[in-house]
Amino acid sequence: MRILLSLLLLAATASAWAADIVVGQSAPLSGGNAELGNDIRNGALAYFKKVNDAGGVNGAKLKLVTLDDKNDTKLSAENTKKLVTEDNVVALFGYASSTLSIPAMPAVAEGKVPFFAPFTGADTIRKQNEYVYTVRSTYADEIEKIVNFWGNLGSTRVTVLHYDDPVGKQNFDTVAEVLKKFNKQPVSVAIKRNADITDANFNAVVASDPNVLVVTTLYAPAAQMIKRLKAANKAYMVTSLSFAGATQLAKALGPAATGVSMSITVPTPRSNTVPVVRECNEAWTASGQKETMSVTALESCIAAKVMVEGMKRAGPGLTRASLHRSLSGLGHYDAGGYIVEFKPNFRHGGSYVSMVLLKPNGEVKD
Repeated sequence: MRILLSLLLLAATASAWAADIVVGQSAPLSGGNAELGNDIRNGALAYFKKVNDAGGVNGAKLKLVTLDDKNDTKLSAENTKKLVTEDNVVALFGYASSTLSIPAMPAVAEGKVPFFAPFTGADTIRKQNEYVYTVRSTYADEIEKIVNFWGNLGSTRVTVLHYDDPVGKQNFDTVAEVLKKFNKQPVSVAIKRNADITDANFNAVVASDPNVLVVTTLYAPAAQMIKRLKAANKAYMVTSLSFAGATQLAKALGPAATGVSMSITVPTPRSNTVPVVRECNEAWTASGQKETMSVTALESCIAAKVMVEGMKRAGPGLTRASLHRSLSGLGHYDAGGYIVEFKPNFRHGGSYVSMVLLKPNGEVKD
């Protein structure tokens, strides 16, 4: 009898270890920012498939549950609560912005769920709680690189297109701070979130007559503004933050992409000399994707790899608590040419920023 009970216990333990590792995500799978949300989802799915095909994580298969929030904060909060309380996710992954991430924070803190790799460089998300882990550089890092690049070329008459919300205003303030070294002040053009570019927005940019327009919005309003400026023969240099999504903005612009630059927080998908880029390209193709991997999908794939490394190090029988401990102690981790570093009191491990040019075919160029 004792032997039988031991065997049953071992079988139950093995079964528990082999249960799916469920990761949750709320993302805009429909609506104006659907391409961004779907790319984040598909980049993670590609890497998860690669891991599952190789036997999973400590014998367990990864499962991504993604709920559509349509870029709506109320839905993001509701989705998160469902994922945490009903789907019993071990982690939350790849929320598409700071605006969509903040509503998730009450459920994250209450459930003590690792909240991994939100697609934002906003300081607001970094200041929430100990369960938030980011793998990308900050908007301040990107803005400093952009403003110094143009400033050192003598282009210091800067206008900033930003959202009329705390993150947008913070982005404007960061541009202003960096421009101080050139003894200049930027002009603010604030737009409403989830709204089209208005005549007033367009006229405000034209009236400011900038050398450089720094865009800090998502790709839809960014594309609207750039197309209108080009149609009016306003030859301003335009640089966007990574927030817009490089591939998404390039596709939305089409021929108008020529001459538009952007900061990105991972290498380009064509950088196959970088091991993790090559690995993610192979995973992307193996997952059945036909189009070239976007910058957003690549970032998601890299982030998924970092999270999975934390899962592997946590050992069998993964829980929220064991994953949190493992990620906090991950230390200096080279994902294959992309470095992150997490410590118990510092969970914001990325610093990569580079500048690229957008191409009319939807690709980017170093």
